[in-house]
Amino acid sequence: MKLVFAGTPEVAVPALDALIASERHEVAAVVTRPDAAAGRGRRLVASPVAQRAEEAGIEVLKPAKPRDEDFLARLREIAPDCCPVVAYGALLPKEALEIPARGWVNLHFSLLPAWRGAAPVQHAVLAGDEVTGASTFRIEEGLDTGPVYGVVTEQVRPTDTSGDLLTRLAFAGAGLLAATMDGIEDGTLKAVPQPAEGVTYASKINVEDALIHWSAPALRVDRLVRACAPAPGAWTVFRGERLKVMSVALLPDRTDLGPGELAVTKNAVYAGTGSHAAELLWVQPQGKKPMRAADWARGVRIAGGERLGA
Repeated sequence: MKLVFAGTPEVAVPALDALIASERHEVAAVVTRPDAAAGRGRRLVASPVAQRAEEAGIEVLKPAKPRDEDFLARLREIAPDCCPVVAYGALLPKEALEIPARGWVNLHFSLLPAWRGAAPVQHAVLAGDEVTGASTFRIEEGLDTGPVYGVVTEQVRPTDTSGDLLTRLAFAGAGLLAATMDGIEDGTLKAVPQPAEGVTYASKINVEDALIHWSAPALRVDRLVRACAPAPGAWTVFRGERLKVMSVALLPDRTDLGPGELAVTKNAVYAGTGSHAAELLWVQPQGKKPMRAADWARGVRIAGGERLGA
């Protein structure tokens, strides 16, 4: 089939690579978000998908909005059979959805209908899911409501961050998306409507959502830290300044610290929660690079009775 691939971040690149490598399909063009300012110099940088497409000599389309008439006209000229999508980052209007004969097929990083929305992997970690996965489905105008072509499953490991889990799903999902294109082309794969039961939603997790409440149980704190890694980063307040908490370890046997209360030894830093203590492993003080929590504690010279939190 002739394909136009839509995607933007690094997590979409394995799927693009899988389709480029396919002997059955032609990636005629790529649709991605416009170049964005990055780095200290705030210079414009092309998305990871755009960079990979340019390396492969594939035409790159960067509409400000996918309803722009110039973009729609070019898409009609290309006349793709199908448009696979991975984390494109913009809603597709009806006019665009109607162009490819076999529709737009999204690779979504959850087992639909669970975790529809922008942040399925983060919410799977936050909720303590033991198993998640990826689904391919035909896009319709609802939010991730379209019929499903196929799924792959992935175990959520006890120490997984969202970044860890998403990396594995990106590669497993790439194979699923390529297989889905094959099945659509030869007619052996039919989309099945999603069940009405089991629907959950995964809204974007913003900086405010990533604030650690030390009165919560330790397990909840651990899940929040892992769900927000690498972005937006779980955080707390120490001496009036923001402190990112990048990783923790749970200490079920230590219950002598109140919520947010700090205890320091030569090589470790402990914080109390609503249940038992957590050891801070890596932190990032405001305006500084990530560091081991023990090194941070030596630098700030924590006094007895000091706490984390506003």
